[in-house]
Amino acid sequence: MTPETPFEEIEHTADRAFRVRGRDPGDLFGSAARAIFGVTGAQPDAPVTAVRDVEVSGIDPETLLVNWLNELLYLAEVHGEQYCGFDISSISDTHLRARIYGSSEAAGRRIIKAVTFHGLRLRQMPDGWEATVVVDV
Repeated sequence: MTPETPFEEIEHTADRAFRVRGRDPGDLFGSAARAIFGVTGAQPDAPVTAVRDVEVSGIDPETLLVNWLNELLYLAEVHGEQYCGFDISSISDTHLRARIYGSSEAAGRRIIKAVTFHGLRLRQMPDGWEATVVVDV
């Protein structure tokens, strides 16, 4: 992983999985969002044609991460968009507010049905945060 590519796809026997890192929780959640759309094959350099405000809650950080990513997948499906920019304005253990930037021209090739709790791992590391996420394709 590099700062330019803060995620790497990892092998998983069922569905797909990836590991993401970030300096802090907001950076981690942004990296996870970029990973979701990177896994689908979305074009990250497509012109921005949509800006949306997103607010999600969860009972704990893990649930918040799953709810955040599933909300992005829902918005992508409903609006026929893919997202490449994620400005997280506030985040706590149970609540997140963000502005997302996307395009209908950035459509991905692979479909992700949902982000799952299976194999989910979120932890603080000495140099930041790391999460492992499994998605249902």
